[in-house]
Amino acid sequence: MDRNAIIGMVIIAGIFIIWGVVNKPNAEELKRQQYIKDSVAIARQIEEQKRAESLTDSAVQDAVIIDREDKETPSQSSEIQVAGDTTEYNTYTLENNLIKVYLSEQGGRINSVELKNYQTHDSLPLVLFHSDSSKFGLNFFSQNRPINTNELYFKSLSAKESVVVYENPESISFRYSAGENEYIEYQYTLLPDKYQVDMNISLHDMFQLSTQRTNVIDLDWMVCSPQQEKGRDNEMIYTTLYYKPYEDDVDFFNARSKKSVQSENIATRLEWIAYKDQFFSSVIMADDAFLDGVMKSELMPAGSKYLKKFESTIGLPFEAGQNQVIPLHFYFGPNKYKLLKSQYGDKQLQDLVTVGRNIIKWINQIVIINLFDFLNKYIRNYGIIILIMTIIIKIFLLPLTFKSYMSTAKMKVLKPQIDEINKKIPKEKAMERQQATMALYKKVGVSPLGGCLPMILQMPILFAMFRFFPTSIELRQQSFLWAHDLSTYDSVLEWNATIPFISNTFGNHLSLFTLLMTISTILSMKFNNQTAASNQQMPGMKSMMYVMPIMFMFILNKFSAGLTYYYFLANIITFAQNFMFKQFVDEDELLQKLESRKSKSKKKSKFQQRMEQMAKQQGQKPIRRR
Repeated sequence: MDRNAIIGMVIIAGIFIIWGVVNKPNAEELKRQQYIKDSVAIARQIEEQKRAESLTDSAVQDAVIIDREDKETPSQSSEIQVAGDTTEYNTYTLENNLIKVYLSEQGGRINSVELKNYQTHDSLPLVLFHSDSSKFGLNFFSQNRPINTNELYFKSLSAKESVVVYENPESISFRYSAGENEYIEYQYTLLPDKYQVDMNISLHDMFQLSTQRTNVIDLDWMVCSPQQEKGRDNEMIYTTLYYKPYEDDVDFFNARSKKSVQSENIATRLEWIAYKDQFFSSVIMADDAFLDGVMKSELMPAGSKYLKKFESTIGLPFEAGQNQVIPLHFYFGPNKYKLLKSQYGDKQLQDLVTVGRNIIKWINQIVIINLFDFLNKYIRNYGIIILIMTIIIKIFLLPLTFKSYMSTAKMKVLKPQIDEINKKIPKEKAMERQQATMALYKKVGVSPLGGCLPMILQMPILFAMFRFFPTSIELRQQSFLWAHDLSTYDSVLEWNATIPFISNTFGNHLSLFTLLMTISTILSMKFNNQTAASNQQMPGMKSMMYVMPIMFMFILNKFSAGLTYYYFLANIITFAQNFMFKQFVDEDELLQKLESRKSKSKKKSKFQQRMEQMAKQQGQKPIRRR
């Protein structure tokens, strides 16, 4: 080793020694580091103890989450040991007439939220998330140690453990002291008559605080969404993660996806992130915008009390070495369209209510929701409201229904002539038979598809209802006749046996409204659409008439009773309308009008020209018009 190499090594060693001396923590810093280390160790000890206790439960699949035995309220106090001393941490509450928010000194966070005016399907208090299945904390470094505030213990600055909000906003604050005049403070403010909680994160003299990313401090928020409704499978398809990129449209994870984990990394700014189930949501909103976000949704095991686990790492603006306040806002409440639109329309929070897309969305937002709310002002029985809505919609669609009926009636009176064509032309010459039939239709001015167009024009209404009823919180736990809850299935027969290839789709129950809907659909189709002429031209239609309703019965058996009740009413009213039309339409007079058109010269349609061309190509003689 030469002289220069030795000098270089001495200089490098000297630099490390000087660096160590300069950056050696003083007594106050050592005390703070030890406090943080003890807090983290204590939190991990409690977590390990809880995990060990949960693993003794019979449901192994719930070991990934510590299931809470008492869903009504979190425990009010616990004791932990810190370096031989006893330190008590308590749970505090903020409460108005709508929600009750539980806050803990452990992590200084919101432990759980109870919606006071709602209950679960089994009559328990409705809690959006629980303390042992949620996390909330800032991620940063102190003295090169990773810290998450969810594992630290904050002291409450409030003299009261329970604050009820009446007319003015009320606040509770929690502070974590990192040293003399150095602290992190969370202030929570509950507004009267609202589902909103405001939060201010204050960082005061936290000069030793550093972050992994420049000018960004990460906030971790994890929630396990508990099952609230009777129909787990139906609730699952509406439980997902929503988010709104800054000045862009709302986006979301596919709730029907079979993937065990879905994730998204949004590198641009975000306005809010929401953990949504069928009827309720927990939303975190920025005052302006979050810097970015990494979001994940994970399916929970089938036997778990939870549906999905949602996790987000949210980038908050942070200026190192400066005092600052980061304002946040939470919404904990129902997915009620008009409520969200009136209070958070500028943030498009109303898009949490699943009402479809494009024309389906417009129909629901402009017509169906407004009509439903108008009727709800005067009528409290939701079964009657659905009945009146159905009647109004069917009256609105009456011209299309009449046009469809008339098309079917014309086909019916032409049946004898279609039979004559079929007798003259053997079935082996199907193309020639079809050509002759179309020539007859052309002469009398009848389109075999004339009844389809009116039905197609009615389809957006049917699809709008398909979106509206399962997510309408107004129907939740509202009874009508034998249905105890119009927002879920109305089972009148249940069984425990699992039927392969059927139970997953149909379920282990029979919904009476779904059965009535199926029977009425078959009878209505048989009465209105089945004609001898159409059956001979399209033999497969007869079997399809029975297959399609059965398929829909399998699909809708788990769905909202309000939805299948509406479809049943629509079938009955359509049946009655067509029966009325039949009394006023003279078929003999209708046939005379059609016959009178035969004498008029009509230009060949493009369809007929194509049929004749195909017949020539196959060596068949075209049918000449007379």
